[in-house]
Amino acid sequence: MTQTRAYGATSASQPLAPLSIERREPGPHDVKIDILYCGVCHSDLHTARNEWQNTLYPSVPGHEIVGTVSAVGAKVTKFKPGDTVGVGCMVDSCQHCASCADGEEQYCENGFTGTYNGPMFGGENTWGGYSESVVVSEKFVLNIAHKADQLAAVAPLLCAGITTYSPLRHWNVGPGKKVGIVGLGGLGHMGVKLAHAMGAHVVLFTTSPGKQDDAKRLGADEVVVSKDQAQMAQHTGSFDFILSTVAASHNLDPFLALLKRDGTLCLVGAPEHPHPSPTVFNLILKRRQLAGSLIGGIRETQEMLDFCAKHGIVSDIEMIAMKDINGAYERMLKGDVKYRFVIDMATLKQEAKAA
Repeated sequence: MTQTRAYGATSASQPLAPLSIERREPGPHDVKIDILYCGVCHSDLHTARNEWQNTLYPSVPGHEIVGTVSAVGAKVTKFKPGDTVGVGCMVDSCQHCASCADGEEQYCENGFTGTYNGPMFGGENTWGGYSESVVVSEKFVLNIAHKADQLAAVAPLLCAGITTYSPLRHWNVGPGKKVGIVGLGGLGHMGVKLAHAMGAHVVLFTTSPGKQDDAKRLGADEVVVSKDQAQMAQHTGSFDFILSTVAASHNLDPFLALLKRDGTLCLVGAPEHPHPSPTVFNLILKRRQLAGSLIGGIRETQEMLDFCAKHGIVSDIEMIAMKDINGAYERMLKGDVKYRFVIDMATLKQEAKAA
């Protein structure tokens, strides 16, 4: 085991602070990664503050990791020292259930192992990307083909990117499809970019009239203020697919009414309280579907990264130093970021030297 500098929380009531964690030495199939950048996801905050009531302490968040391979195990074949790679939300799964066999490790029937906070159904803690380095099985390491000056903005693709890409691909979004994206935050802005690059006609739904110009810059063809009933009514029964990225409880019926026959409303935002139950007739009269989606498997995540590299897609980010993470959490709660924070992990080393 090797001592590694990190930032983490020791309880729900304590701010994140420097601490030392132990990383394993690389085994035969392991890749050691020196972390360059780590994105900040709302899940990091939920976990650090135990808002889901399942946090293992000490908690070191971070599952949007971009770094450089510094060592590989003797049996590693896909990566070599010096490669630019990424790690997303998972670092292991059972590898033998039907979902794993289909390359859908995120739906592992025995529970995948999170990059932080351990296995889904209980087990030894894992520590995430708010740290100097990480050791991960090569099966869960991803190749990054973006240019060097894009790497910081690639980090959020490992969660926000795949969370929106996976349902867009699953429901065959592309040319000739009218697609709605609900919410223009960390997830929503990626949904707009990706749906646009896939060739769909993209409509952003927002409660904020002031977001129109930014939405169109990102690739939206139209912007609808969802609180305006007249604007919403103009689109009744016209959408093939709507992706809701909103992480707050809200009425789903106005969006279900916008779907065509056989259209789908897919939820990827996780609200703090359940959504009100939708009106059944909004579903049965046009065979509409209300669905959900998690992240994506490793194969699909690699596909997403390659697609983004080809189309020059990255996240819109604000870079922060490691020491500023607690302030970033407070700003994130207020929606005060366009559209994702990314930590420059070199600042963790600088902070350690200064101390």
